[in-house]
Amino acid sequence: MLEAQAELFTPLYERALNWLGKEVTEPGLIVDAGSGPGVVTCLFAETFPGARVMAVDSSGPLLDRARERAERLGYGDRFDTLTGELPGVLGELDYPADLLWAGRSLHHLGDQRAALAAFAGRLAPGGTLAIMEGGLPSRFLPRDLGFGRPGLEARLDALEAEWFARMRAELPGSVGEVEDWPTLLSGAGLTHARTRSFLLDLPAPASDRARAYVAGTLARVREVHGDELDPEDRATLDRLLDADDKASVHHRSDVFVLAAHSVHTAVRTG
Repeated sequence: MLEAQAELFTPLYERALNWLGKEVTEPGLIVDAGSGPGVVTCLFAETFPGARVMAVDSSGPLLDRARERAERLGYGDRFDTLTGELPGVLGELDYPADLLWAGRSLHHLGDQRAALAAFAGRLAPGGTLAIMEGGLPSRFLPRDLGFGRPGLEARLDALEAEWFARMRAELPGSVGEVEDWPTLLSGAGLTHARTRSFLLDLPAPASDRARAYVAGTLARVREVHGDELDPEDRATLDRLLDADDKASVHHRSDVFVLAAHSVHTAVRTG
């Protein structure tokens, strides 16, 4: 699932990495903190052909998949992995990173301010920290589906926001934080903070791969929030997921994927 999502979002990641390529002097070491199965790590290897890249994650099996992907794509000779919990595992790096990327992984750490300070401490002088956090909720469907109450996705977004707040509060060492990323990056001792957002626009009619992603995402929402939905919205979601229903996301012609993710960068100058 993680691989399929990252592969679908590759156009967005490519735009973000191309922007970083204009912001960052050719790096010697790129660290992908919270890499998962390494799809984005390998995009870094493609974008920066002179760099070594390192995938860092707490899951050994995911890093095995990352290594297999790198070998398959021809990056194995400059691809490394490091297994452990962030941010502490970064202390095991043999030398500082010229570019440290944390793509939607920071929000899984209880104390985000402390984690940013730890990330910044593993940068080489002149190195860049880039985090992908925030943006806009994804959209897959028109406001009015032709059945059920219009505006289903907006109501699902509200449930997801409440779930996210609970998830953050339950993390070990959780600390509430105003998510003003440029200010937080400056507080970590970094300078030249910048923010840029990148769009994924896969218009209708959706490809089979996009449909599978939409169906999988809505199925997860149904599993997590089914008991919180009102009966009409639950029935609407069930119909959208029913592969035998021509009005489901498996068949309807108006399914699309529209998403925006934000990247925040800053530099260690000393």
